[in-house]
Amino acid sequence: MVNQQVNKRLLSDLEAMGFSEAQATKALHQSGNLSIEAAVNWIVDNDNDAATHEMPMCPQDPVNIVVEEMNPSLISEKVKLSAQELRNRSRIKKAEEKKKLEREREKERIRPGKELLEAKQIVEERERKRLLAQRKAEKEEERRAREKIRHELQLDKAERRAGLRLPLEGPTSVIPATSLVQGTRSSPTDDFAVFPFKPAGKAELLRECLESLKRQNKEDNTKVITAFRTLLIYVRNVVRNPEEGKFRKIRISNPAFQDRVGKFEDAIKFLELCGFERVEGGNFLFLPREKVDMGVLKLAGAQLQNALTNPFFGLLSR
Repeated sequence: MVNQQVNKRLLSDLEAMGFSEAQATKALHQSGNLSIEAAVNWIVDNDNDAATHEMPMCPQDPVNIVVEEMNPSLISEKVKLSAQELRNRSRIKKAEEKKKLEREREKERIRPGKELLEAKQIVEERERKRLLAQRKAEKEEERRAREKIRHELQLDKAERRAGLRLPLEGPTSVIPATSLVQGTRSSPTDDFAVFPFKPAGKAELLRECLESLKRQNKEDNTKVITAFRTLLIYVRNVVRNPEEGKFRKIRISNPAFQDRVGKFEDAIKFLELCGFERVEGGNFLFLPREKVDMGVLKLAGAQLQNALTNPFFGLLSR
């Protein structure tokens, strides 16, 4: 394969007009070496074809095609305009390709910055959500703290009224206890924080039992405190587990029970006021499930708490 042979004069004129050798050779070959005008027209018509810029190949021996030479001054104005238009189009195309390349490079340059900005925004959004959740948790904690203080103040008020033998407030509960509603207990007093108050007569009887026990054993306050704490355990166990029969039945002859509670007549009377009954020949104290009165039990628990925490309990009574 050898390069296609064309008219040298026409080829020289085309090159002088700004066309490459391959482009001019291909144009002359395709236009039949007729004239510069025909070659320029072919280049204009096939400018977008990449093969236009490739040198044509001939499979046989080259033959120099002789075409009557044309005076450059005779080249028509149309051909010159076509050539100029082609060069302008080529410059515009190169300029557009350059701009496109610059835009691609600019995109590549700003992409890392954009990705970094997006990552920063994601981190900031996560931090904002974390702070909101933290503030919400803090407000909830403050609300619970205020509720706990309010609950303790109400409980203290109820105990003071009971200590002064004043009527208890309201026929129903006056002290809300969030811990019981949520199923948790933060202190022994929580078991008795919510209960329907019974008539003052029941509270008086329970209190009198505890005051009598303390008066009769004022020389041995340790035994009195032990008895109060043991009674509180019995009452609290039934409040927490009313369905458990083992917490509603006490063997009177049990040595531990006798040492802590059984030897005090007032303590036995206190349990009977809570609903316990003597059964099986008086050998057991038993609280039937159908007679479990949460109001009485919680009232008893509140009286025991008052007796344990109030240093003046029973001292001002007759």
